[in-house]
Amino acid sequence: MSGRSVHLVGSYPADDARQAMTAAVRAAGPRLRTLADGEVGERRNWVMNIIDGFRDHPDVELRRDGDWSGYGETPVFRVKRGHRLTADALRLRHARDAETSFAEFTKIRADHGLDGLAFQVGIPGDLDLALFAFGPARALARRGAFREALAREIGEIAAWGGREVLFQLEYPVELVMAASAPAPLRPPVARFLARGMARPAAAAPPGTRFGVHLCVGDLNHRALKRLASTAPLVALTRALLRAWPDGRPLEYVHVPLASGDAPPTLDTAFYQDLKRLRTMPRDVRFIAGLVHPAQDVEDQRHVLRTVETLLGRTADVSSPCGLGRSSPAEAEQALTRAAALAALT
Repeated sequence: MSGRSVHLVGSYPADDARQAMTAAVRAAGPRLRTLADGEVGERRNWVMNIIDGFRDHPDVELRRDGDWSGYGETPVFRVKRGHRLTADALRLRHARDAETSFAEFTKIRADHGLDGLAFQVGIPGDLDLALFAFGPARALARRGAFREALAREIGEIAAWGGREVLFQLEYPVELVMAASAPAPLRPPVARFLARGMARPAAAAPPGTRFGVHLCVGDLNHRALKRLASTAPLVALTRALLRAWPDGRPLEYVHVPLASGDAPPTLDTAFYQDLKRLRTMPRDVRFIAGLVHPAQDVEDQRHVLRTVETLLGRTADVSSPCGLGRSSPAEAEQALTRAAALAALT
């Protein structure tokens, strides 16, 4: 077995968490280091259910409706006049869902003899939640309540999960912002964004385990931003590594080298900036989000070899985002493909 592992970003198309986790273990079990519960049901579309939940929030009202048919067709809210949005009024339900799924996880881990497997809990960024809920103009002013609410939920899960849980912090908005910044401004933009990205880890109990998922979006299997090169994700990763707090292990950074609507390019020039990650600590795994059904396995092997040559190290393998928007057959094929690429010699 090579040193590569397979990573399930989060969502998986299944009827319940047990079915999702069992399918993932059957497809890639020995190569999994962490296992998400599949984010089944209303969670399959990342934060959509949280945002839609504001329709019934007593302190919030709809400013512009949307049906989620595209990035410009999402509901946007505002705080009602005379009201405040506080962390205590936000119930994001990550802790509730994680505790429910953890019991199934421990059974599956034992049944398959995967003693070192950690339970992976996806946590969206506070800026990401604020932006999708209240729009770009109000996101910075509203992120504080989300930050406090997420910190509370991380603390609750860490209290009962300890080292058996790894929190995956998920940041599409930050990567899109870094990619949208002019090249000369990208380093300071990345530093500003990274400070906010690292705050959930700094607020967590010492020893809490983390991974980071960078993303370009997957609403209706379409990216919010198409990357012209790996330069933005490299700039953001480097800034995040510098901003990361001591005592909270960062175990991986997952980066999108493809998107739901586009496979990874075969143009090696796209990947050249990855050379700047050769100083990345060896105990922080680089997970290449390159698995894509529209590309044959030989081309995928070529991309993986290119990435590893530039990094000067092996890379773990994953899809660019969660698989919840795929069919069960497509999701199984993606994990099977990832396992085959991970076994590449």
